[in-house]
Amino acid sequence: MKSVAEICSDLIRFDTTNPGSGERPAAEYVATLLADAGMEPVVFESAPKRTTVVTRIDGDSSDALLIHGHLDVVPADPSEWAMHPFSGEIVDDCVYGRGAVDMKGSCAMTLATVLGMAERGERPKRDLVLAFLADEEATGDYGSRHAVGEHRELFDGVSEAISESGGFSVTAGEHRVYPIAVGERGTAWMKLTAHGVAGHGSRPPADNPVATLAHALSRVASYEWPVRLTPPVAALIKDLGEITGQPVDLDRLDAEAARLGALGHLFKGQIRNSANPTMLDAGYKVNVVPSTAEAHVDGRYLPGLQEEFLDVIDDLLGPKVTREFVNLEDAPGAPYPSPFFDELAGALMAEDPKARPVPYVMAGGTDAKSFARIGIKGYGFAPLMLRPDLDYFGMFHGKDERVPVEGLEFGTRVLTRLLTAA
Repeated sequence: MKSVAEICSDLIRFDTTNPGSGERPAAEYVATLLADAGMEPVVFESAPKRTTVVTRIDGDSSDALLIHGHLDVVPADPSEWAMHPFSGEIVDDCVYGRGAVDMKGSCAMTLATVLGMAERGERPKRDLVLAFLADEEATGDYGSRHAVGEHRELFDGVSEAISESGGFSVTAGEHRVYPIAVGERGTAWMKLTAHGVAGHGSRPPADNPVATLAHALSRVASYEWPVRLTPPVAALIKDLGEITGQPVDLDRLDAEAARLGALGHLFKGQIRNSANPTMLDAGYKVNVVPSTAEAHVDGRYLPGLQEEFLDVIDDLLGPKVTREFVNLEDAPGAPYPSPFFDELAGALMAEDPKARPVPYVMAGGTDAKSFARIGIKGYGFAPLMLRPDLDYFGMFHGKDERVPVEGLEFGTRVLTRLLTAA
């Protein structure tokens, strides 16, 4: 059987850039591994080469657990990397390449776990559904949304799910903190449009939509969103104070996040809503005032705060700018505290005596949003023990993305313990 690092390297060598040529080669590789181990993978496409693989493994309980991951990756410019981003090279005990942490490394851990269980003849304690998905790095229309909409029966009996952006270690003195995601911020990607009066650029403007939109975007970009502590984030901050031996001052959370360094990153982007202008499009000639101007804004809001978020956005935009959603997804949450959270924490602590699991809310979003639509409660749990000097958050969509081999091996042991422990 291939090692987890070898599987990770193999997956990285498939260029599944989104947008690009699709996920089919990586999906076929995954399906072959599963079929060779005696499983019966279902392979389907939402569009040519936009390929997803799903399989079910019978366990001792029909209350099924979903483990999902995505096979697509964001673009990477080879000229900016120390080695080619699709080489999958193993150097200095790290697997290098686009997707090493986001999230072909996690997919490799899932595969290594279930293939190892099959080789040893081990049966999971509950039914497992594995999903290797297309299109997470866009809207999920070709991946998770298609899967839950057109292949809902493949997820029958699933109550909970685990996937990316949780279970990784953050070193804090003698302790290693492991955030387990119990929710994530909602997504509001918006297209903004300002209409005005076209005219010659040399004349006093009658109603310049470029200026209107620029002023609106300035208001959005400079707005200071108020702190809104959701229960899981409040619990995280309390736990971090206990772990470090110094309570976190709730009246100055930005300064406290800076003081705590890597630990502060666990709540810095999760204490308020946010809206970032990301794209602009207006005009076609320097001496012509256009009749329209457009922009895009990436909005994110905390669980339960969608209405408040949109009210503020509308006030900031003003009456001359209209908005429409490019993508609107609710902010999903999973039960916390809960017996399943305790199971996840227990698997970590069994493999790492210094582990301190804490609740966590993701600043961004994952395919968990799609599965929440059909009632599946998603937790961020892709366990990795990381070197203290590795900037894990910087690996996501960054240059020289890499994951330690020992971290992948640790994660495989944790997943095996989670799925098979009595």
